[in-house]
Amino acid sequence: MYSLILHRRRSLELQKCIPHLRVAAKQILFSAFSNNPFSSSATSAPEDGPRKDQNFTVSYLVDSLGFTTKLAESISRKVSSERKANPDSVLSLLKSHGFTDSQLSSIVTSYPQVLIADAESCLAPKLQFLKSRGASTSELTEILSKVPKILGLKKVKAFSLYYDFIKEVIVADKSSKLEKLSQSSLLESSRQENKLRNILVLRDLGVPQKLLFSLLMSNFQTVCGKERFQETLNKVLEMGFDPTTFKFVQALNAVYQLSDKTTQDKVSFLCTRLGFAVDQVWAMFRKNPSLLTLSENNILKSIEAFLSLGFTRDEFATLAKGHPQCLNYSPGMVKKKTEFLVKEMSWSLKALVSNPSVLGLSMEKRIVPRCKVIKALMSEGLLGTELPSIGSVLVCTNEMFLNKYVMKHDDDVDDKKLVAKLMAIFTGDLVS
Repeated sequence: MYSLILHRRRSLELQKCIPHLRVAAKQILFSAFSNNPFSSSATSAPEDGPRKDQNFTVSYLVDSLGFTTKLAESISRKVSSERKANPDSVLSLLKSHGFTDSQLSSIVTSYPQVLIADAESCLAPKLQFLKSRGASTSELTEILSKVPKILGLKKVKAFSLYYDFIKEVIVADKSSKLEKLSQSSLLESSRQENKLRNILVLRDLGVPQKLLFSLLMSNFQTVCGKERFQETLNKVLEMGFDPTTFKFVQALNAVYQLSDKTTQDKVSFLCTRLGFAVDQVWAMFRKNPSLLTLSENNILKSIEAFLSLGFTRDEFATLAKGHPQCLNYSPGMVKKKTEFLVKEMSWSLKALVSNPSVLGLSMEKRIVPRCKVIKALMSEGLLGTELPSIGSVLVCTNEMFLNKYVMKHDDDVDDKKLVAKLMAIFTGDLVS
């Protein structure tokens, strides 16, 4: 029964998150290629001025691509239709080259600027170029779905070099053993080729593709140098970060940004303001590598936000040591979550201090749906007089939560109705 319900919930989520792409059926007429086939219209939204057509963009993403309103709004902030771009032409072009709906969803989500690229003069020549070099449909769609940002590269050399590099990594990683990729063709002086060389070093350490390709296409200086990169890498490895995790990349970027003096000053500030020992600060850094990149002003605002909500300084210190990511959260979000959990659900501040990770959970996806189920059970008199612990409700997995609070009632016909009602609340089918 649980597997069927879980399957139903996943289906609902997929209906919200994976677009049912309906693109125009007309064929895109490719113009003759110019001498520079990679010359393109701008592929990023203008930085100045109001986005007059933002509402149109949100409506388009929701109605035509099936995105949730929240995701559409997030994407619309990054793109604009002011340039008279034709998203349907972009999607139609990509579909004509074999991209599936799920691949298009992935591309638009991770690189929304593709929607405002000129399909005919910018994208079509690049795809044709790859096909002329022998790229198969499966190869082309896999690579561009994984790293769609390379479609925004304008220079022929950079586009070709990055595509070949990504292909080589993907192919090598499909083999039964990790292969050492050749670096012999890379020149010593090129900043771009330094980046490729450093990415290969990270790959050999076990950094997964998703993180490698994000670094490859990022503007971070971290992987562009040589001696500085190696020095930073050694420091991060000595700190014990696992190369297979996102925290490793975070630490790499953080350590690269900070000089030894700046690092010492940051540690000293945290010790003074929060009363921590030096080793405690470093323990917090290992949990939250962006800790030392936070400005002193933002840290002070974070402290003030927690104290204004009723936490004592000792409680805040305990919370920060257990979950230092809380220092990254905006005061507004901390206030919203804390007031909901304390005022609406009646959990204590001490309960939050004992379970600080709940402040990092999604209100929409985790906190509110589960709390609505608990409220429904309490209204039915099925939880007794005591509110369940915040950990048992919010920290556990979905399966554990459903088994403990929903599926236990699946005994007879009346209980099955209750289970259906609770699942509707949990999945958001009922209007609260």
